[in-house]
Formats: sequence, structure tokens, C-alpha cells
Amino acid sequence: MYCPYCRHSDSRVIDSRTAEDGAAIRRRRSCPACGRRFTTQETVILMVAKRSGVTEPFNRDKIVRGVRRACQGRPVTEDQLAILAQRVEDAIRSRGSGEVPSHEVGLAILGPLRELDEVAYLRFASVYRGFESLADFEDEITALRAERDRAWRTGDQDGERLAGEEAVGVPARASARSTNGITGPGQASDGTRRIPGGGEHDRDDG
Repeated sequence: MYCPYCRHSDSRVIDSRTAEDGAAIRRRRSCPACGRRFTTQETVILMVAKRSGVTEPFNRDKIVRGVRRACQGRPVTEDQLAILAQRVEDAIRSRGSGEVPSHEVGLAILGPLRELDEVAYLRFASVYRGFESLADFEDEITALRAERDRAWRTGDQDGERLAGEEAVGVPARASARSTNGITGPGQASDGTRRIPGGGEHDRDDG
């Protein structure tokens, strides 16, 4: 590793730490020639195999640029695009392969983009999957609606279960309160004895 200050051809590692959740190693180096220190970062190069047979390093910025075009005019921020690209890279690296086909990168984009913005998802999917007719869009919209309905039904069932548990618990609590507050003839709810025409006295006074 060349020193960035004096261009000496060697350097000494004085500290190493993992970075980016273990996906990279950050090393602190010292130059034996000029004595200055600098930091380098090492990552495993993830290669993408294109349909033409050419391979190129995975580029997160390329993901952002491609998705940004699909998100034109949509309420999507740059931070959200950066997070999406990070999720795509994490999903691909988690497979443990040093080289992935380009179509798998596209598939990894579809899920997070669908969660982010459905209109942008349809735009991206229409190009990536090569929609050729209105029927292709209709089929995809139908699939989106079916997935949303399943999510709503799951949410409704969870809500009904919670409501049922609360409904069962309410009478029990109310019954407990009423039992604790039962009063007999001439007795107040706080345990004191009432005397007609008079005030309240402790039970020990009578």
C-alpha cells in the first residue's frame, strides 16, 4: 500500500477493525518513511455477471441511479434510495457468493422498491420484466392488490384477537372492582358505619 503523502511503496498496519457490520475491514497504517498515518478500508469485491458475459464490480450508486428514474415525481427521498441500495447489497452479499447474475440484482431490487412506493415499483418492473401490453400491468396490479388484502386480513385478525382478549378482561376487572366495593346495610363502601341523622364513624367506635 503506497503512502498517500510521500508515495513510499510500503506501510505498516498498526490497527485493524471491522466496519459496515463485518462487510469490511478498516486498517490504520503508518508510513516508515515519513512517519505519517492514514486509514484504508478493505472489502470483498462483489462481481456482477451481465447477460453479455462481461463481469463488473457491484456498484451501489448504479442501483440508486436506476431506481431514481423510476421514482421521478414520487415522494421518495435520497436517503430512502440510499437505504434501498444498502438493503439490496446486504441481500446479495448474504448469499455468500462472490459473483451474481445481473438479473438477481434486479430481483433483489423489486421487494424493497415495492415496499417503498408501488407506483415506482410498477415503473421499474415494467422495464425489468419487459411488459409488452396493458394486460401485463393489470396482472401486476392484481397481484399487488391481493398481497395488500392478505396483509390487511392478517392485521384485522390480529386486531380482533387483541379486542377479544380485552373484551374478556374488562368484565373480570369490573367484577373485581364491584366485589371490593360491596356495601351492606348501614355500611359505606370505605368500611365505615352510617348512623341515621349523624355522620360516619369507624367500626370500632360503636
